[in-house]
Amino acid sequence: MIHLAAQSFVGASWRMPAETLSTNVISQVNLLEGIRRLKMAPRFLVVGTSEEYGLVHPDELPIRETNPFRPLSPYAVSKVAQDVMGYQYFMSYGLPIIRARAFNHEGPRRGEVFVTSNFAKQVAEIEAGLQEPLMSVGDLTPRRDFSDVRDIVRGYWLLLERGEPGEVYNLCSGRSWAIQQVLDFLLEQSRVKGIAVETDPARLRPSDVMVLEGDASKIRKATGWEVEIPFERTLKDLLAYWRQRTTSSSR
Repeated sequence: MIHLAAQSFVGASWRMPAETLSTNVISQVNLLEGIRRLKMAPRFLVVGTSEEYGLVHPDELPIRETNPFRPLSPYAVSKVAQDVMGYQYFMSYGLPIIRARAFNHEGPRRGEVFVTSNFAKQVAEIEAGLQEPLMSVGDLTPRRDFSDVRDIVRGYWLLLERGEPGEVYNLCSGRSWAIQQVLDFLLEQSRVKGIAVETDPARLRPSDVMVLEGDASKIRKATGWEVEIPFERTLKDLLAYWRQRTTSSSR
């Protein structure tokens, strides 16, 4: 069983902290309690996030599973709770629970509130003449370890099959991109040149994690998993998706 049901957008968690905590934490405890009371023991994957690590010092890079938790958003706090809850239910009740901490993963059909998809959507709408040639952005300085969602899902499945219950595994590429680099790459792919960029204060957060760059050696050793799809291809596929969707919706 792979548990993915969650409020997964960091930005929304600032506006809805109670809802985020309730959705992510209470829903998981209800699910685990149901499994326990039915005396079932399916292999269970708790899906966490690199946001759990939060504030990372330069000498702590790349991030390993032993890095401390320093969550900087209500979303990250909720995922820390889900993570340690999974460990507690393993230790207390012997449920075969494996924990994953997935770093940023993107791809076609990604929700438009997430930065890569939002940028790709804006480019597609500018190309279609539905938006003036001006990109609205937030803070472009943070760095994130991006992978393709298709690689991450493959990693989840491998962990469910071969992961060690009670253990936790990073899923990441080992390479980080500044958000500025993501924007620049998509602008280079655009059919419209000279697009302007403007910072929207509404897109800025009270606090943000500046660098997330992970070490995937533990999952590689356990399952043989590693990222196979270059992130450049992910961004091109994402832009192609938004171009197709924008064209279809404007007919």
